[in-house]
Amino acid sequence: MNFLPDLSKLFPRDAKQHQARQDRELIKMESEIGGRLFGPVPRGHRREFFCLDQHTWVWHEEWTEKGQRRMITTRYEVRPSGVLKIQDGQVYQRLSEPEARNLYWAVEMYRQQVGAEYQRRLQIA
Repeated sequence: MNFLPDLSKLFPRDAKQHQARQDRELIKMESEIGGRLFGPVPRGHRREFFCLDQHTWVWHEEWTEKGQRRMITTRYEVRPSGVLKIQDGQVYQRLSEPEARNLYWAVEMYRQQVGAEYQRRLQIA
């Protein structure tokens, strides 16, 4: 039996901020793992792939080309009617079959590797 009060009820704002910070840290860790799914990230590049919520996946990449900083963000939205993608504010597009297969395998690899990292952290704790 726990005799300490539930501080989240006493300080709900602090508890929400703490949870938000934890969520950001987990997304950061998962996005780094996802960014390495397709091989090493080249020097000077930043690559992320992560699950934002139950229906949204994000691929983000940044790099420098001819002295200019470049970036591209692709968001995949999983809907009952299919998967849509949107890149950098463009219009939504339905995924082609090959693209959908590639996304499926990327998600599977992500789940395996992120799951393995969580298992590793649980064993350490």
